[in-house]
Amino acid sequence: MAESLVGELHGVRALVTGGTSGLGRAMAEALALAGAQVVVTSRDRERARNAAQRLGAGARGWAMDVRERDAVSSAVDEIYAELGGLDLLVCNAGVGMRTVNPRFLSQPQPFWEVAADGFRNVVDTKLLGTFLVARAVVPLMLPDGGRVVVISMNIETMTRAGFVPYGPSGAAVEALAQVMAADLATTSVRLNVLLPGGATATGMIPDEVSPDVRARLLDPAIMGPPIVWLASPEAAHVHGERIVATQFEQWRSQRTR
Repeated sequence: MAESLVGELHGVRALVTGGTSGLGRAMAEALALAGAQVVVTSRDRERARNAAQRLGAGARGWAMDVRERDAVSSAVDEIYAELGGLDLLVCNAGVGMRTVNPRFLSQPQPFWEVAADGFRNVVDTKLLGTFLVARAVVPLMLPDGGRVVVISMNIETMTRAGFVPYGPSGAAVEALAQVMAADLATTSVRLNVLLPGGATATGMIPDEVSPDVRARLLDPAIMGPPIVWLASPEAAHVHGERIVATQFEQWRSQRTR
């Protein structure tokens, strides 16, 4: 699927928050391969620039702390001035359970043992960050249209024991995305939710997981085909959908029947 869309997205300007590693990097790579002009963000300017260099000459790296309103507004203004606009926003930035419990799989913590600062960091990055970036970008898209893709997780992960605050942050983001899609229903901006469909081989997984568990992890590249398709002309009227990457081809074929 990804190979068939090489060059499909020439002229598309995409912003991928948290695009320097994991799912964000995989989606940025797929978009760049398809010909899009990609901006990736990180809190660290050099990390963002290094990631952009790996994507190719047309990519750019921007420092953006999605938790801070002024930082988001300034970065979005700069990106619009540089690119002349955005056609796709991928709200991906997030931090995982390792930041609050490095052994969350082997030694899960009950919610009452989670530090308040750790809870706040996860929720602010994923939930508040999605809100602040979408709040800054969408009004600029409204006159001419655009696409927004919010990255989510399995419902089982949202409610799994020992997954505070990562699970609740994902549940809140999905609720936010549904409200945003409803608000955008009569506009020219399309918004959809995309999730991998299982645990992925990213830096969010503890180092000590068993080889059997690691062998079952999804390749982050699974996010490539659906994100490229969602940015393509074929998805121009797709709105308010929840797309699971592992089921993408089946879901897409059912839509065309």
